[in-house]
Amino acid sequence: MPQTALTVDELAARAGVTVRTVRFYSARGLLPPPDIGPRRVGRYGAEHLSRLALIEELQQHGLTLAAIERYLAQLPEAISEHDLAIHRALVASWLPEGSARLGREQLEQRAGRPLGEADVERLAAMNVLEPTEDPDVFVVDPGTLHLGVRLLDMPIPLEAIVAAREAMQRHARAAAASVSRIFRETVWEPAQDGEPDAAMRSLSAQMQPLVVQALVTTFQRSLNEQLWAWPAPAAGQS
Repeated sequence: MPQTALTVDELAARAGVTVRTVRFYSARGLLPPPDIGPRRVGRYGAEHLSRLALIEELQQHGLTLAAIERYLAQLPEAISEHDLAIHRALVASWLPEGSARLGREQLEQRAGRPLGEADVERLAAMNVLEPTEDPDVFVVDPGTLHLGVRLLDMPIPLEAIVAAREAMQRHARAAAASVSRIFRETVWEPAQDGEPDAAMRSLSAQMQPLVVQALVTTFQRSLNEQLWAWPAPAAGQS
């Protein structure tokens, strides 16, 4: 079933929440209203999944419902599923690990489709899940699962996914090392005569989300520039 045509029961199952929770969030304005299909049945889509994942991350961060409402109210009215996923990634970047252990049946319920071994291998290559010693139990990142599932049917070879992940990890480590060096030289070392532990705690709390946001934004713009720079297909090629 396309992600733009989920019933409330299917949405709740994919997001790992109850139908009552979905209706409660909708009543509070945390979720936009669904599209109304035949027989007046509400249909939910990818944006609702992304909003539920973001709400979950904010709750894990300790935000109250009122604070979450204020956070979501500041987002653009027409924010896309992609941008919601970026917000979720930024929030998750300074939270403890939010992974969940799911059995294969639970995993497929949240994915909204059966998953073969090739699918599991591709999701693992994307860091969406990690197999365990039990072949039917997985450590899953619920917030990125539905995004990874969308890529399963795209014609991207597994080796390309692995190579892309390794390239991003390599350059992310290099960027983190450079940023760490800059702040160590400008904040940590000058604070040695004062209270370095307090300075580093304050720096970590304030710096990390800002740096991650800058990194994600820069990468997104640079990737778009690279993609648009690709040569157009030759005549007769698709």
